[in-house]
Amino acid sequence: MKIKTKLRLGFGFLFIVVLSFGLIAIFFLNELSDKSKVILKDNYKSLQYVSAMRNIIDKNTFPLPIQDAKKFEKNLTEESKNITEDGEKIAVRRLASAYQALQRGFTNGNMRTLRSTLQQIEQINLQAIYAKNELANASSVRANLYISIAALFSFLILFVFIVNFPGFVANPLAEFTDAIKQIGKKNYKQRLHFKNDDEFTELAEAFNGMVVKLNEWENSNLSKLKSEKSRIEAIIAQMQDAIIGLNEKGEVLFLNQLAAKLMNLDEKKAIGQNVAELIKKNELLKRIISPDTGDKTLKIYADNKESYFLLEDREIVIPVYGEQDEQALVAASKSAGSVYILKNITQFKELDEAKTNFIATVSHELKTPLSSIKMSLKLLNDERIGAMNDEQIQLLTHIREDSDRLLKITGELLDLSQVETGNLKLTFDIAAPEAIAKFAIDAVKLQAEQKSIQLSLNCNENLPKVNADVQKTVWVLVNFLSNALRYSGEKSTVIIDVFEKDQYVQFSVKDFGKGIDEKYQKRLFDRYFQVPTDGQNKSGSGLGLAISKDFIEAENGIIWVDSAIGEGSRFSFRLPAVG
Repeated sequence: MKIKTKLRLGFGFLFIVVLSFGLIAIFFLNELSDKSKVILKDNYKSLQYVSAMRNIIDKNTFPLPIQDAKKFEKNLTEESKNITEDGEKIAVRRLASAYQALQRGFTNGNMRTLRSTLQQIEQINLQAIYAKNELANASSVRANLYISIAALFSFLILFVFIVNFPGFVANPLAEFTDAIKQIGKKNYKQRLHFKNDDEFTELAEAFNGMVVKLNEWENSNLSKLKSEKSRIEAIIAQMQDAIIGLNEKGEVLFLNQLAAKLMNLDEKKAIGQNVAELIKKNELLKRIISPDTGDKTLKIYADNKESYFLLEDREIVIPVYGEQDEQALVAASKSAGSVYILKNITQFKELDEAKTNFIATVSHELKTPLSSIKMSLKLLNDERIGAMNDEQIQLLTHIREDSDRLLKITGELLDLSQVETGNLKLTFDIAAPEAIAKFAIDAVKLQAEQKSIQLSLNCNENLPKVNADVQKTVWVLVNFLSNALRYSGEKSTVIIDVFEKDQYVQFSVKDFGKGIDEKYQKRLFDRYFQVPTDGQNKSGSGLGLAISKDFIEAENGIIWVDSAIGEGSRFSFRLPAVG
């Protein structure tokens, strides 16, 4: 039987019960009403007639006046038509005889008979009213009893229906809810069995079919997942990099052999433990998980030697979909943990050190012959040795320019090797910013005069002093000015600004050359990077700005560039103000 049919039958039964109770109540209420109407209709009217006749004879003497006689006879006639009780008819006849006798003038005993008859009729009706009232009360009690029994019976039926009928729908739904929860826990052995031949039975069969399919899918994918997991674990174990993975709770998910060896951990015991507890007893793990500095290079003693590792950490983010409304899904993401990788860069570090040492050695060795070449050029320019023709003078000029450029490059390479080997030595001193700017301007004044370029210094008065290595700061400013002069046209202007800003003293060099494309600006301070030129300007080694950055940052300063094509460039750096 379908659920809709069962619901109709159930509510139809309730309707019949309620209708039956209403009919019973209406029947007994009508019966009680009829009893009451009888009392009012019969006996109460007789009492009215008797009372009216008694009032007439009390106010008059016999024979009665015509008007009163008519009223008396009318009430007597009405009473004769309203005889309902035993003995009332005889009393009415006696009343009529006594009245007629009195009207004819026979008063001997008739008056007493008249009054006693009226009293007798009144007493008969009063007794009848009392008797009928008792009968009505009895009917009322019986009606109340029957209505109460019907109400109790209806209540019991409704109570049983209310208690049991909702379970007809709720119990299967509860079983479905429990079964779905079990499926949510991946208990695919859960089944539902209904034998009512209704919609719940059909739904249970569909549910069981779905569980079978889910079980098949789970079993088919479980082997794939296990295979993929084993393969990933094998890949992680065989990687040449040390790897450690944490979940969102900070627990160790995986740890390959190399990582366990470097951190002196038991791989099996470490997995599943909270990293906050492990770092209390492992300093290297603490440096990896919570580094004190931004330096990602770690020096670790491994394989009986000092090795260098580059630390990389990545947060694992997985997508999460949530419902924003009925028609849209909102895609968000949440962290599922972190992965830390230690890449062994010892070989590259050794090669870098060898490169640095080679550059330092070659640069140092080149300075001596270059100095000899400059001395020879100076002697050749001495007219006491002999005069030269124009071609010889031009040739010597090119040799001098090239030797100056080579000498500058060797100097930059030596400075670079000092920075890379950590041997950069700074001599800090309290100096006036204006003096630093003037030293730099004096160094390039001759170069500016050769191109008729005006050097304009804008320096605020009463500037605070800076604590810096004056020689290296001047070197940076000279590098800025040399670049500005190189890329500026003849008879142009180069502006040098020195001012105080946010407890720093800022130095800037502004030229009005072609400017630098935005795509090159981020790499300007990288080593060996050179902005592509049109061939008109001789480019340097690509080390000047990189060394400048190292010098300024070593002095706790900041260096940057602002430039745009067609508007020129502004190179700036800041040094902390003192006092």
